[in-house]
Amino acid sequence: MPMRLERLTHNKIKIFLTFDDLLDRGLTKDDLWKDTFKVHQLFRDMIEEASEELGFEVNGSIAVEVYSLPAQGMVVIVTNEGDYDDIEEEFADDYIEMQVTLDESDDIFYEFQTFEDVIQLAHRLHAVGCLDGTLYSYQGRFYLHVAEEPPIPLDNFVALLAEFGNPATITIHRVQEYGKQLIERRAIAQLVHYFRAN
Repeated sequence: MPMRLERLTHNKIKIFLTFDDLLDRGLTKDDLWKDTFKVHQLFRDMIEEASEELGFEVNGSIAVEVYSLPAQGMVVIVTNEGDYDDIEEEFADDYIEMQVTLDESDDIFYEFQTFEDVIQLAHRLHAVGCLDGTLYSYQGRFYLHVAEEPPIPLDNFVALLAEFGNPATITIHRVQEYGKQLIERRAIAQLVHYFRAN
């Protein structure tokens, strides 16, 4: 699956990269935790692609937040933070100041558009012995957080989640603080108990 781009706001984009995308660019996951030329080049390439595909203009300072997701890849949030009024015009094209923030977690945190998607997923997961998780709602979307290791291979587990949702691009901390906890524990088991799949 190629790099996926999505515009979040006028000055913010989301980029989803698989680990294969990184390998194609000669990088490993571990490289991202080092402040190297190759990593900055990757971010520049991504921003250039976003500029062409989404019309995302980058002027001056940008913030890059990288969220590493187990077994699936990483989400990169790029925010255009400033302009370059005080920079000489001839240097402007080359001037991108990056602040890079990295966050790695072994927990699985997925976002779903509808409650129906969550119910359908719960029935699929329940059928293969997955019962755990915490369910939240925040700004009209639903979030499933799984801290326990699933009873099936992680790749298979993530593949099921990806059928119904997407890796969350906001942190679990934000959802815990500003969202609403719907089911505290054993969310999959409880969803299957109370709701039928269509």
